[in-house]
Amino acid sequence: MEEIEEVFDVIELLEGKQFGKVREVLSEMNNVDIAELFDDVSKENAIRLFRLLNKDDAADVFSYMEPDAQQQILEAMSDKELREVLDDMFLDDTVDMLGEMPANLVSRLLKNTSVDTRVYINQLLNYPDDSAGSIMTIEFVDLKADMTVEEAFAKIKETAIDKETVYTCYVTDRFRILEGVVTVHQLLIADRSAIISDLMDTHAIIAHTHDKREDVAMNFSKYGLLAMPVVDGENRLVGIVTVDDAMDVLEKEVTEDIETMAAIVHADKPYLRQSVWQIWKNRIPWLLLLMISATFTGKIISSFEDALAVFPALTAFIPMLMDTGGNAGGQASATIVRGLALDEIRMEDIFRIWWKEFRVSLMMGVTLAAVNFLKILVVDNMILGSNISLEIGAVICVTLFTAVVIAKLVGSTLPIVAKKIGFDPAVMASPFITTIVDALALLVYFAVASAVLGI
Repeated sequence: MEEIEEVFDVIELLEGKQFGKVREVLSEMNNVDIAELFDDVSKENAIRLFRLLNKDDAADVFSYMEPDAQQQILEAMSDKELREVLDDMFLDDTVDMLGEMPANLVSRLLKNTSVDTRVYINQLLNYPDDSAGSIMTIEFVDLKADMTVEEAFAKIKETAIDKETVYTCYVTDRFRILEGVVTVHQLLIADRSAIISDLMDTHAIIAHTHDKREDVAMNFSKYGLLAMPVVDGENRLVGIVTVDDAMDVLEKEVTEDIETMAAIVHADKPYLRQSVWQIWKNRIPWLLLLMISATFTGKIISSFEDALAVFPALTAFIPMLMDTGGNAGGQASATIVRGLALDEIRMEDIFRIWWKEFRVSLMMGVTLAAVNFLKILVVDNMILGSNISLEIGAVICVTLFTAVVIAKLVGSTLPIVAKKIGFDPAVMASPFITTIVDALALLVYFAVASAVLGI
């Protein structure tokens, strides 16, 4: 509530042109919260608000803004203001921003950076979007193995203002080969005359520039890291990935998986910033595909029209059978997709998964079939007077049992196969699996009905 009140206070003060009071409010706010203010103010007030920021905080606030807000501010900045912001921003934040800007603005930004910075930016921009190189920063503290702790602290103090993190320091030789890692905590408790080579960890967890950034981000959680060194093919230290960037990657990956599992094409913008056209464009492809694939389900039903005419009670249970099978498959696929994302499940585990899901499906199938049979006897026949025969009840329950078993096996298999052949496992989630299981459930339904009822 306090943050919301601050937002309203700043907006009212801006509109009332009480700029001195705006500065006072901003001085008490966190930079992340200040960045969110730019989502709620007009373009004119956004520019005023940015120019009211403390010079030391401006670049930090800018790095937290949404791309649209950044673009508005950049277009209004003079070259002098632009250089000041770019000089104070960390390089990885600058690269992230450039990736969201139109070409003409990127050209202007690059013109206002130093030659050395431009070289590093171009280098980072050339890494694949899904690689560790694309999210790393070159602003880290590097030490030498023969330094004393006292010399190390002098180096940290001298260079810390330009580094993204100083808690973890990296030991390199004169060819920039990574030799080890040492933390400030180790340095603080060590004797001032101790040598870095005696303190450093030579078995640090590292990433390579072309490693998948999702795998790198997962290692932060696995090993409890705050930063991870990134090396090239010759083991030369070229940058580091920090925990905040790793968390951003995981958030994006989770969002993409959720959208894919819901049959939505991934969008780079938050929901409220997407136009109706963009939302339509992201949702319609999968809906068209699923609609067309569902015609097979309709074909199966139409091919058994005669049987349904003779036993109309069979029609009433088609939605229940399809929904239950789809839900059972969706449960299995969601579990497997999560396991694959966390690297808990691999292709070689598929037989263990089949055996486990098969036993689970037997228990679930029996439970659902038994409850459904009682429901037919008590609710449908005794209460509603539907007069469903025992033969039809048996067909429904056998189909329900079989559909659950098939759905569990299909739902647990498709995501693993998808990953093996290079597709996103989340693609094989609920909507896609439901369509497949629906068709299989109907085939089983009418096959059992034909065998039991002789149709």
